[in-house]
Amino acid sequence: MRPHPNATRVFAEGQPAAVDARLTDNSQEQIVNALRGLRLADTDLPTRPDFGTAGRAIKLRTNFFPVKLPKGPLYEYDVTIIPSVTIKRVKRRIFQLAENTADWNNAGMTRRVAHDHASKLIAARQLPQPLEIKVPYTDEDEGAQGQPQQAKGGKKGGGRQVKEYVLTIVFARELETQSLINYLSGQPQYREYDIMPVISALNLILMAYPNRSTGEGVMVGKNKFFHPSPTERPFNLGGGLEAWRGFYSSVRPAHKQLMVNVNVCTTAFYIPGNLAVRMHEFLQMSFGGRPSAFARGVRVRTTHLGYRKTVKTVSHLNARQHTFEAEGMGRVSVEQYFQKKYNIRLEYPDLPLVDVGGQKSNLLPAEVCEILEKQPFRGKLLDDHTAEMIKVACQPPNVNAQAIVGRGLQELGFRDTADPLGVFGVSIGNEMAVVPGRILPSPNIRYAQGAPRVDERASWNLRDVKFAQGGRLDNWGVLLIDDGNRDQFNGVQDPALHSLVQGFMDMCRKSGMQVSNNPPRYAIASLPRKDRSDPIRKRAIPVIRTALMTIKPKPTMVLVILANNDKHVYSGLKHLCDVYLDLPSVCVQVSKIRKEKGQPQYFANVALKVNMKMGGVNHTLDSQRSASLTFLKQQPTMLVGMDVTHPGFGTVTGTPSIAAVVASVDRDFAQFPASMRIQESKKEMITELKDMMIERIEAFKAKNNNVLPARIIVYRDGVSEGQFNTVIAEEMPEMKDAFKKFHTPQKPYTPKLTIVICGKRHHTRFFPTEAENADRDGNPRPGTVVDRGITAVYEFDFFLQAHGGLQGTTRPTHYYVVHDEIGFKADELQGLTNDVSYMFARATKAVSLVSPAYYADLACTTATSGAGVDTVVREAQGMWRNGVAGNMKNTMFYL
Repeated sequence: MRPHPNATRVFAEGQPAAVDARLTDNSQEQIVNALRGLRLADTDLPTRPDFGTAGRAIKLRTNFFPVKLPKGPLYEYDVTIIPSVTIKRVKRRIFQLAENTADWNNAGMTRRVAHDHASKLIAARQLPQPLEIKVPYTDEDEGAQGQPQQAKGGKKGGGRQVKEYVLTIVFARELETQSLINYLSGQPQYREYDIMPVISALNLILMAYPNRSTGEGVMVGKNKFFHPSPTERPFNLGGGLEAWRGFYSSVRPAHKQLMVNVNVCTTAFYIPGNLAVRMHEFLQMSFGGRPSAFARGVRVRTTHLGYRKTVKTVSHLNARQHTFEAEGMGRVSVEQYFQKKYNIRLEYPDLPLVDVGGQKSNLLPAEVCEILEKQPFRGKLLDDHTAEMIKVACQPPNVNAQAIVGRGLQELGFRDTADPLGVFGVSIGNEMAVVPGRILPSPNIRYAQGAPRVDERASWNLRDVKFAQGGRLDNWGVLLIDDGNRDQFNGVQDPALHSLVQGFMDMCRKSGMQVSNNPPRYAIASLPRKDRSDPIRKRAIPVIRTALMTIKPKPTMVLVILANNDKHVYSGLKHLCDVYLDLPSVCVQVSKIRKEKGQPQYFANVALKVNMKMGGVNHTLDSQRSASLTFLKQQPTMLVGMDVTHPGFGTVTGTPSIAAVVASVDRDFAQFPASMRIQESKKEMITELKDMMIERIEAFKAKNNNVLPARIIVYRDGVSEGQFNTVIAEEMPEMKDAFKKFHTPQKPYTPKLTIVICGKRHHTRFFPTEAENADRDGNPRPGTVVDRGITAVYEFDFFLQAHGGLQGTTRPTHYYVVHDEIGFKADELQGLTNDVSYMFARATKAVSLVSPAYYADLACTTATSGAGVDTVVREAQGMWRNGVAGNMKNTMFYL
C-alpha cells in the first residue's frame, strides 16, 4: 500500500490516539442538562445550550497536558519590598539575591516556594510568621531612573556603600483545591466559584523551574520563557534585532481536568553589541525612522566607565550639536569632551545622543554604549522585521508539535517533575490531550453566473464567473504616482499605461461590472524626492491632492497606480481620499500590474475591491443549500463586527486608539459600511458605541424600506478573557441605549441581541491524528470545530478553523458567547460562523476570522494608518473629524 501523501507531515502519525477517558461518557451532557433550568441574570454569561453534532467526527491532538493537583492546600503570601521599588528589573534582582540568603534558607523556602518577583509568593507548607528577609543589594545599576533611595547604609570593600532591602512576607490565605475540582466537574453550585486565585498560584509554581534552572533563560511577560539553544542560533532579522524561539505555558480549566497549555513562541531580541552600530542598522532599514523607537528602554554598559545604564530616551541633538560647561575645558561639545577627556574619537558624531540619566539628564554618544545580552525588544517592529519574524515563526505543525513535547516540556521542567513541582505535589502528563472534533461542510458559493467548486483548502477560482451583483463604474479616474522608480510609465500618455488600463476595464466587464465605454481621465503626481528630513512623506500628500483636483468633473472612483510600497504615501493618500475628498480609491502597485505573468489574476483581485466599493456584491451563499442563510433571512437580521486597535509600544505618548463598528445592510450580508471613532489611548472598551450603533441601524433601515433589524448578532474582536464581563457591563448597555433611539409611542424597539467574542490571541493548536483528516501541510482541514475537552466547563464557546492554512501551523479562532437573546443551539451558531467566514468580499476563500470581525479589523487598520503612529489625540481629532466623508460613510471604503 502506498503511504498517504500527508503521512510524513502528521504529528505522531501511527501512534495510538484515544480520546481522553474523561470525555467518553455522558458527563458533559449531564452538566448541560443540570444547567438548563438555571435562572440567569441579564449580565450573566450564558451557559452552554448543547454540544454540536454536525459534520464528520474526527480526533485531534491539542497542545494541552493534564495537570495533577496537589492533595493538600497551597499557602499564599503577600510580599512587600521595603523601601518600595517600582522598577521591575530591580524587583527581580532583589528576589534573586534573596533566594541566596541564609534568612531565605532558614525559613525553609529554598526550592520550596514560587513567586512573581514582585508581590506574591506561594508556599507548599506554612512559613514562620512574622517573616522578614534582609537582602544586601549588589548591582552595578545604581542611580537608574526611579531607583529607590538607600534604605540602610553599610560599608563594603573600599568604603562603597551597599543598599539593603527587606522583604516582608505576610500570610494572605490558604488555597484549598477541592473547590476547584468541584468546579471542573461542572457542579452547578460552583459555577460562580472564582478559580483564578488557585490558577494564578499554579502558574507561579509551573514557571518557578524555568526561572531558576540555569540562569541562562529569559522570561518575557508572565508566561513566555526563552532559553538559548546550543544547536540553534538566533535568526538575524536585520536592523539590530534577532528572533529567539521559546515556549509559552498557562494553566487552563477544562472538563474534569486542569490542563497546561504549552506552545512555541517567537520574540524579537536586541543583538548585543555597540549601540551606535545597531541604531545605524535600524535607521538604514527604516529610512528615517525615529531612533528612540529602537533605543528607548534598552540596557547598556558604558565602555568608558563600565557602568550599566538604561536608555531613558534619545535626544534630538547629536554629539556635535550638544554643548555644556565642562570642568577645566569651558564650553565644549560632547564630541570634543570625549576626545579631550577620554581620548575617544567618535565614529558616529552625527547620531543622536542617548539619555541614560535618572532624575537628571545624562547624554552620551551611542557608540560608548554596549547593548547587554538577552534583552527582548519591546518596541514596534518595522514592516521588514515583521516579514522576517513571520518566516521564522511559520513552522509546520509536526515541527512545532515535536518541539513542544520535546524541548518545551524539558526546558519548562515538566518532563521529570523537577523541583519545586515535586515539592508541591504537582505533576504534568507528557502526552498531548486527544479531543473529539468535527469537520463542518463548506457552503455553496453563488455568483450571478457560475458556481465554483470550493476545494479542500476552502478556496475557489474566479474563472468564468460573474459577480452576484455588478457595480457601476463610470466617470472614473486614474492617478499615476511618479516616485522615481524604474518600473514607472512614461507619463500619462504612455501607450503601455492605456493598454494596461484597458485590460483592467475588460476584466471588470468580464466579472460582471457595468463599465462605461468612456475612458477614464488621467492625472500624474510627481512626488518630491524621498528625504531623511521628511521620513513620513508629509510633503508628498499636497502634491497628490493637487493632482487629484485636476480630474474634473469629480470622479466616482480613482484607480491609483503606486510607484512602490511606501506605506507613508499609501496611508496619507487613503486618508486624504477617505476623509477630505470624499473619493473612493483603489490602489495597485506598478511592479505587480506590469508583470504579464499573473496579471489577469491580479486584475481580478483588484476588481473584487472595486465592485464592493461601487456598491456591488461579489458573491453570496447559496440560499437553497445554506441552513445558515435560511436562518438569517427568517427575520430581518443585522450582522455586526466591532474592534479596537491600539498604538504599539514606543509610539508617542497619547497616540489614540481607534474603534470601528461595521454592520450589514443587505439581505445577502455582503455590504458592511463602517463607523469609526478615535478614543482614549489603549482603552479597550468602545466609548462612543451608542452613536456608532445608531449610525449602523439607520443605514440598515435606509436600505431596507424603513424596516429595522429584528435580530442583531455582534462579533466582537480584540477582547481578552478577563474583559468579557466588562463588555456586558459597559458595551451592552450602550447598544441597548442605541435601540431606544428607534422607540415609537406605539412600540418600543427591542431587537434580540447576541454578542460573541472572537479570540485570536491564544495559544491553542490542533494536530490531526490521521492523515485523511489533515491538509497537505499536516494542519486540520478547513471547517474543523472543537467544543469539547478544552473548552469552558459551563459557558458557551468553541474553537473553529474555517480557513485553510497558507503557511506554518494554523490557529483556530476562539468564539465565546457572552450574551444570547436569540437562543442559539451549538450547531446553529457554529455553522453560521463557519459559513459567514466564506463571505469575506476581498478574497475567494474562507478567512480565519468571521467576516464582520475581519472587516472591523480592516477598518481600524485603515484609520490607524491614516492617523499615523506619531499622531496624538488632538491632532487625530482634527484629522478624523467625524470619521470619513459624507458619501463614504455607507460604503466599504476600508477594503
